Amino acid sequence: MNVLQQKITRLDTYAFNLCLGYSTRTSLSSWSRLMSRFGDGGFYLLLGISLALFEAEDGQRFFLTGLTAFAIELPLYLVLKNLIKRDRPCDRFDHFDAFIVPSDKFSFPSGHAAAAFVFATLISHFYPSLSYLSFGLAAMIGSARVMLGVHYPTDIVAGAVLGLASATVALNLYGVI
Repeated sequence: MNVLQQKITRLDTYAFNLCLGYSTRTSLSSWSRLMSRFGDGGFYLLLGISLALFEAEDGQRFFLTGLTAFAIELPLYLVLKNLIKRDRPCDRFDHFDAFIVPSDKFSFPSGHAAAAFVFATLISHFYPSLSYLSFGLAAMIGSARVMLGVHYPTDIVAGAVLGLASATVALNLYGVI
């Protein structure tokens, strides 16, 4: 780990411990599991297909732009995660166990946050009246991943930036912006 990564990890460890205050972890674990599951991806696909089939005005453009955004986001996420190889908090601290078993070994960036922010950005663009709801949901999905002990706060921020950027590129490619 280089010096910058060490400094970020120290700050992130402090923020992680602050977020997790052990007295609140148990009461939030059920909510966090639900939010994390919501961000697994099935909901995005189901809603995208439903909009493509039943929403005549923007449904198909939403779906195609979403497929493009995820086609951009997913490979970048995988490359970054395997290039940076940052240990998850649950693997780094001996005194700490996560509430779930993560799907892979590394934490940076958060794939759940990236996907949630891709989706929120697209919803916000095509259906502006749902902007607050979609970005609120994305933030809750990211927060849940920290509360479950599988991500640091900066993993979520990096995932959010990746998701926003991927969606913005896709919107530009389709000439929607």
